[in-house]
Amino acid sequence: MSNIDRSPVARSSQEIAGDIAAAIAERRLPPGAKLKEEALARLYSVSRTKIRAALLMLAKDELIRIVPEKGACVSRLSEREALEIFAVRRILEEALAREFVEKADEAAYRRLEEHMAAERQALASNDTKLRTRLLGDFHILLAEIAGNQVLLDILRKLLARTSLAAMQSQSNHAATCSSDEHKLFIEAAKAGDADRAVDLMLRHLDHVKETLCTDYRKPAAKMDLVSALLA
Repeated sequence: MSNIDRSPVARSSQEIAGDIAAAIAERRLPPGAKLKEEALARLYSVSRTKIRAALLMLAKDELIRIVPEKGACVSRLSEREALEIFAVRRILEEALAREFVEKADEAAYRRLEEHMAAERQALASNDTKLRTRLLGDFHILLAEIAGNQVLLDILRKLLARTSLAAMQSQSNHAATCSSDEHKLFIEAAKAGDADRAVDLMLRHLDHVKETLCTDYRKPAAKMDLVSALLA
């Protein structure tokens, strides 16, 4: 029934965090699902201290929320929050696209090509968590190259809040389309066509937003914690 290692060797907090993260990424644990320390400790045959450490790791990545005196649950981003975040991103990334085209040099484009290769590898291996991180990191890399630290800090926070929603709702096809759109943006930027680069970036953000928000209209999945982690 279970594919969890039941060997006498105690599992580390990092391994447990990875296990739960995989269950979230694979949609076996839906947004809002409660993660009770006592139940997890029994499931993994470890102490609650080790479980608490694993939950803190997940909270740091914003995959779960820990509420004092209420416990932990899988993070939930509302449709309204997603729409508001993408409205802000459209404003920020229009300016970012123009700044990037102006400042990017050959070394910058080499960094982007290396990043694109990593994106493609994650897509080919169907690594949902890695591909979500890399697709988001593409935008972070643009801000790093542009050299705007304030914009970079804001963008990091916005991407962190949408990464879980993307991980849970973006299909393999949609993720591949996102990577293709990144490639088109690079081609326009490299050609020095700032207007086209901006247009491509805004269309790309609209496509990602549509993918995320369509998922909110689907019936919520129901899965108890033990069944989810043992699936």
